[in-house]
Amino acid sequence: MKLDILAFGAHPDDVELGCGATIAKEISLGKKVGIVDLTRGELGTRGSAEIRDNEAAKAAKILGVSVRENLNFRDGFFVNDETHQLEIIKMIRKYQPEIVLCNAIDDRHIDHGKGSKLVSDACFLSGLRRIETTLEGVHQTEWRPKLVYHYIQWKNIEPDFVVDVSDFMQIKIDAVMAYDSQFYNPNSNEPISPIATKNFTESIEYRAKDLGRLIFAEYAEGFTVERYLAVNSLADLK
Repeated sequence: MKLDILAFGAHPDDVELGCGATIAKEISLGKKVGIVDLTRGELGTRGSAEIRDNEAAKAAKILGVSVRENLNFRDGFFVNDETHQLEIIKMIRKYQPEIVLCNAIDDRHIDHGKGSKLVSDACFLSGLRRIETTLEGVHQTEWRPKLVYHYIQWKNIEPDFVVDVSDFMQIKIDAVMAYDSQFYNPNSNEPISPIATKNFTESIEYRAKDLGRLIFAEYAEGFTVERYLAVNSLADLK
């Protein structure tokens, strides 16, 4: 299955939190979108890997993505080496996306920055024909995405561009809250984590509102780029 967009996240819920509304918008425009989670989030303070598996499936259904896979890398301990790069290359060649979305380049959780660099490197390497991979016994051909964008997570990194997601914010919130083991619940007996506070839950909306304010929209999501953005005309900019 060829996808238009493939979004990678170090943990289940990274993609929803970082670019869930953008994904929902692109799907509404007819794009085929998939998600690949690098780990099962098994080191998370709350819930369990099995619970996160179920929550990720529920969130994927809410977003309407075509496919979701998990590479089962070790949460907290995966590294940017040949073994891990090859597994991501297999996913890129399998789905042949034009655009890849991945973790923030720098963030509070060490897996976010690691995951960002790992996926970015794999996107380049995937285009080298002398790197040979097979998937389910079938030889894969080289494929390099045209664009790699990094969504914004915990830190308020200055975006290089933002996407107006005013009509899709509720879908994002619903997808995020599918991970009900992870986020604020006043009746939960689980330990408190930085993302399990009322403030964090509210920040999902108010941070998107603030980015929206800057472009005269209700809500927006921001991204950083690896190379200059190009437009055909000044009129392409809003």
